[in-house]
Amino acid sequence: MDLAALTIFRAVVHENGVTRAAAKLNRVQSNVTTRIRQLEETLGTDLFIRDGRRLVLTPAGETLLPYAERLLALAEEARHAVSENRPQGRLRLGTMESTAASRLPRVLAAYHRRWPQVTLELATGVTRALIERVRTFDVDAAVIARPLESDALPSGQFESVPVFEEQLALVTPRGQHPAAMARDVAGLTLVAFERGCAYRTYAMRWYEQQGIRPARVLELGSYHAIIACVAAGAGVAVAPRSVLELAGLDGEVDLHPIGELGRVDTLLVWRKGHFSAALNALRDLLVDGTSRSGNPQILRHPYEEATSVRSAGQSNKKSTDGS
Repeated sequence: MDLAALTIFRAVVHENGVTRAAAKLNRVQSNVTTRIRQLEETLGTDLFIRDGRRLVLTPAGETLLPYAERLLALAEEARHAVSENRPQGRLRLGTMESTAASRLPRVLAAYHRRWPQVTLELATGVTRALIERVRTFDVDAAVIARPLESDALPSGQFESVPVFEEQLALVTPRGQHPAAMARDVAGLTLVAFERGCAYRTYAMRWYEQQGIRPARVLELGSYHAIIACVAAGAGVAVAPRSVLELAGLDGEVDLHPIGELGRVDTLLVWRKGHFSAALNALRDLLVDGTSRSGNPQILRHPYEEATSVRSAGQSNKKSTDGS
């Protein structure tokens, strides 16, 4: 089966049509259409049906898609495996908005300086969506908050390593204590990201521990908007202190500890068996940063140990060295 044809098939599905797929792949539309038709002839079945102006997967197309994802991921892994185990090619990383703003800039800048042969693609989202993107090979790995649900990362599908620890805080309007707000209906409004956000789940668990429930949830798409609503008295929120302090938002509201729920590991997660030199090098940087900040250091693969030795050997040279 032609990997190029599978790449085009996957792009048509993910981009919801031939036109966008052709633009993403830098091909003409007629070429994309021809390759899809050739793939259908090879398989002896239709993969799409037309519904008005939309292309809809047939049952055969639905069956083929996960196989195509796995075959393309395996091919990418094979390319990495035979390239002297040096980081190169493309690395697709998913991350939470908060981590992208507060934790990753310095790490990614250092990664780019050390491994310029790697094209790094960054995609943001909430934890649940990022886990799904890792599961379907849409990204190679993701930086997520440790889910409260014990079955969110089944060991048969995923591997992970803790790379940061976030301190969550309950955010309230200035001068209003959480206990007092709990008696006020307006105070029961939770201002949060969309469903699937792990920090929202931690906030809901905090409500449960207090024996109360939010009267409503106001969903917003940025911490600046969330904090502005809390400061205006619209409700309360739960957010990482690192993000609030970095953006200077902690001065507009009051922050309160939420006990053990407030200590949340940030994980680097990837599909089990889907590993590459480029991902290994990123994990090395993330884990080294964790160990320097005082968190426990984990065992490394041999490749990572070699990278660490080279870095140590260069430590006497001058250097110019950011949810």
